[in-house]
Amino acid sequence: MSRFFLPPAVWLTSEPELTGDEARHLAQVLRIQPGAVITVFDGEGRRAPAEVLHVARDHVTLKLGQPLPYRPTLPVITLAQAIPKGKNMDLIVQKAVELGIASIHTLVTRHTIVHPGEGKAEKWRRTALEACKQCGQDLLPHIPEPLPFDRWLATQTGTTGSNNLKLIASLTPGASPLRTLLHAHPGTTHVTLLIGPEGDFSAAETHAAVAAGFLPVSLGDIVLRVETAALYGLSALRYEFGG
Repeated sequence: MSRFFLPPAVWLTSEPELTGDEARHLAQVLRIQPGAVITVFDGEGRRAPAEVLHVARDHVTLKLGQPLPYRPTLPVITLAQAIPKGKNMDLIVQKAVELGIASIHTLVTRHTIVHPGEGKAEKWRRTALEACKQCGQDLLPHIPEPLPFDRWLATQTGTTGSNNLKLIASLTPGASPLRTLLHAHPGTTHVTLLIGPEGDFSAAETHAAVAAGFLPVSLGDIVLRVETAALYGLSALRYEFGG
């Protein structure tokens, strides 16, 4: 069944409407007719069937059915990702959505090669929305504007707790194997996973992250590409806590 994004505030109206790109996709690309039943979701976990009542070029009127119960996926995962080269951030966003990510924070670090221009965060939000529509994920991740590493890290003070796990993927000697740390925290409900750029974090950045409560973890003996490291870490978290 075709899926469309219906913003949360619109669910409260008597005859909610799809507008903009969502309406054009239904009307002009899929050519769905009145009487058809589609699925709508609000990006906050809510999903419902909806009957198409009226189709126009730039708006589609709907009749909402009963919303389905939402069961949040635990742990709630935040990916803090140093921005990589090329289109790799698009890939990371897409696959992170499929793995049920709650938020993605993009960072400019000492070794970041590509600095994002204006509008990049909005582009990544559109990528996340398309991924939600395609994979059946009802939670649209929060993707704020990129921040310098030090400014972002300053927002992480005071977030450490018994159920709050903060991890930094690290190439430094002495980093604990990821499996060991995950096994040691079975009651985890929130995880922040910090992944560096090509060339890893600088020594000063790693030190600052550890001082802020992040635990250095090793992803194995092979040096992984940025996008591989991010998806490996997210997949391991889902596997460990998915039961």
